[in-house]
Parts: sequence; C-alpha cells; structure tokens
Amino acid sequence: MFLSLLMFIADGGFALTLESSSMTLEQRVGQLFIIRPDQLDTDLSLEDINDSKVPGVKRLNARMLETLKDYPAGGFILFGKNIADPKQLKSFTQELKAACEISPIMAIDEEGGRIARLANHARFNLPKYESIEAIGTTQDPRNAYNAAKTIAGYIKEYGFNMNFAPVADINTNPKNIIIGTRAFGSDPEQVSKMVSAYLDGLHSQGIAGSIKHFPGHGDTTKDTHTDYVAVFKNWDELLNAELIPFIENFEKTDSVMIAHITMKNVTSDDLPATLSKELITGKLRGELGYDGLIITDAMNMGAIRDNYSSGEAAVSAFEAGCDILLDPYDYREAFNAVLNAVTSGRISEQRLNESVQKILGLKYSQ
Repeated sequence: MFLSLLMFIADGGFALTLESSSMTLEQRVGQLFIIRPDQLDTDLSLEDINDSKVPGVKRLNARMLETLKDYPAGGFILFGKNIADPKQLKSFTQELKAACEISPIMAIDEEGGRIARLANHARFNLPKYESIEAIGTTQDPRNAYNAAKTIAGYIKEYGFNMNFAPVADINTNPKNIIIGTRAFGSDPEQVSKMVSAYLDGLHSQGIAGSIKHFPGHGDTTKDTHTDYVAVFKNWDELLNAELIPFIENFEKTDSVMIAHITMKNVTSDDLPATLSKELITGKLRGELGYDGLIITDAMNMGAIRDNYSSGEAAVSAFEAGCDILLDPYDYREAFNAVLNAVTSGRISEQRLNESVQKILGLKYSQ
C-alpha cells in the first residue's frame, strides 16, 4: 500500500504527518499536476482559461470546489489575470490551500526584471529589478542572492512556496526573442555562480526554486510559447556551454524545468525535450545523473498545444521521465489520460508512486 499521508500548510511552507488512510489513485495522479486555478471553473471555456488577455478567476467558487473533488491538483500557478491587489491575492492563495486535502504547491513566475507577476503589477508596491542580465553584469553573486532573497520574502508573504526561477540559460544567441535579458549572461561559469547564489537567496526564505529551461533555451530564435523550436547543437557542444549552469546546480536546485525545444542533433525521436525519453531518462537522468524533481514547462504553450492533445502530451511527458506536468491546456483531459494510463497498466503504479514521493518530498522539505 502506498505511503499514507496527510499534508498541511504552516507559515507558507509544508509539513508532513502520517495518517492511517492511504492516498487514493486520483489523489496520486492529481499530485502530478500544477494547474491554473481557472481550470477548475467549469463555466469557463478552454480558450478563455488559457488566454492571458481574458480576466481570470480571483476567488474560489462553488464550481471550482466541486471540480477539485473529482480532479484534485498537486499545486497551482497564478498569473497576472488571477491577481487584483495584495488583499485579494492573500485571500485567494489561502482559499486554494484550504480547499486541498493534500497541501498544494503554490507557484509563480517571479524571476525579477521582465518576468515578475507581482513586482510588475500596478497594484503592488514591491522592489523592481532592471533585469536578470543587469544583475549578472555586476559579476557579483551577492547581488543575485540579495535579489532572490527579496523576491522570496515577498512572494512568501502572499502565500507562495515555489518560484519558477532562476533562468539557468546562457544568452548565446543575440537573435533570441524569449530569453535575452532574462539570463544572467553569456558566460556559462559566471551564469552558474549567479544561479547558485539566486537559489541560496530563495532558500533563505524557505522558497523552492527551479532551474530552467533544460537543456538550454539560449541559442534559439523562436519562442516555444507560440511555435516549434529546434536547436542544432550536439551534446558535446551543450556540455561545454548550455548545460554547465544546470549540471553545477543539480545538487542545490529543488527541480529542473524542461523546455519544449527539439534537440535535432542530440535525440533521434524529433520530439520536444519535454516528451523525449531519450533526453530526460537517457541523458538527464542517466548520463548526467540527476535524480531530483523534473517539471515540464507549461504544457499549454504552442509547441505542445498545436501538435498534441492535452491527454497525449501529459502521458508522453510522464513516460519520458517528467514528474510534474505544468499548466496543461485542458486539465481534465490530461488528468483522465494519466489516470487511464495507470489503470490500463500503460503506466505502472510503481512509476506513479516514485514521482509522487518526490513531490511530497519537496513539500515536506519546505
């Protein structure tokens, strides 16, 4: 029988106790997903849920509570559309936590600079940073540490316990339209030191981090949010550049986020990295020896959404070796597909339990 657990929140972090009743299969499958809270509201269309320009849910309602009973989620990620002001945000994160039988990961993209859901919001008076690149230009890891400590301090105040940061990509292509100033720079060793210090800053406030976007999104010219993206470097070239900040921070990071880029000269499957067993299980787990938590980039992004169904993508990413499936375009379809894959034997319960134990381990460690 799977380990019996009861999770509960304490001061924005996680704690763990043992209980007599075991987690259901549905609860275990749900642990694999971090979703937009909007996915729980059955009155919303998928188009509206996934459109950043359409107002999002900002309170928990009865429809969402009913959905959560059948589709329990392991965590939530909030975007600008879910945030009105400081008071509303604190109430909303508390409501979401209280609604979950197993304490959720509460995640946000608050890198600093261009990507900062709270600091860049007009209703929040929070410290702002010119860019991650500007911090990297100082070549002083203490500046990365201090920025992350500040960011972690205020996101914790608003109920979050995980930041999808830092960016560990190196900015190797001046034509890059998605990374650019989000990276600490173009020198792998310098970026690695900054990434390490940033993680230390998050951890100083009890916030989990995620180095992204493995195996390196810096040498691209297209955006996986909207398009198929291929990288043509071979494995040796990556080992000597893009992979350095990742490898050197495997022991420190709480998770690794996988990009949707296709590695033409690394894998033979021609799949986005998030769906590639060759890359995740073969290279990341096998050759590089990373045994920690692996998270997909958002599964509603164009590189996935336009080429795969939500169910197909979720099952394929899990089979490839990912543990957490982030932000599927259609959560209920993705959930049902993984659940059916387990009940049919396509995915073994042992494999499911391995990922769930890692996820609960992250929650317990905070």
